[in-house]
Amino acid sequence: MTNLTFDLPDGSSQDVQVIRLLNAGYAGREQDEVQAHIAELAELGVPGPSTTPALYPVSPYLAQQTGEVSVQHGRTSGEAEWALVITEQGVLLTVACDHTDRALEVHGVAWSKNASPDVLGRQAWRLEDVRDHLDEITLRGWVQADAGEQLIQDSTLGALLSPDYWLDVLKEMGLHEPGTVLISGTVAMIHGVDQFAPAWRAEIADPTTDLSIEVRYDVVPMPEPIG
Repeated sequence: MTNLTFDLPDGSSQDVQVIRLLNAGYAGREQDEVQAHIAELAELGVPGPSTTPALYPVSPYLAQQTGEVSVQHGRTSGEAEWALVITEQGVLLTVACDHTDRALEVHGVAWSKNASPDVLGRQAWRLEDVRDHLDEITLRGWVQADAGEQLIQDSTLGALLSPDYWLDVLKEMGLHEPGTVLISGTVAMIHGVDQFAPAWRAEIADPTTDLSIEVRYDVVPMPEPIG
């Protein structure tokens, strides 16, 4: 099991033992745009889902709070997302970056989700404290480029299916229980920005409170295999 600790704005913290990790996919609210995205991915050889939105079980140990992600080759990238964390005290919202193996993705999206960690922020907000203005919270991602950081994703939580939508899904599945972590799915990347970068940063920012949560990590190549 993976143990995570989240610091809250009031100075308290909550510890969570992750027993279940789920990654949403194709989770935009505008499903016409989702279908167009599926068609684009099909041209790249990525198989489409049998239904949308999709939900992929991921090994719980891949929920990590880390500053480094080790990769086996150069075709991996992050995805800026939000995460729901169900605890004994309630539901937390934080930022996440779902690092994905793009080479493996063409053989199976579920496989690619299990090849690298979901990196979660070390801070969180109580969902009940931000529920009334969730759609206004921004979701952004940056990559490290030669000239410094470059914005690669820029949207709001309003572009994705809501946390309450997914909480209802979890209840229907009997999975709404402490230790469940759900990652939201991501938003479009800015064309022309190289996603295969040596570092990623993702952020959710609340314009109502001026608070933000970010996660940043370096992408570290593993040594070449022998044999």
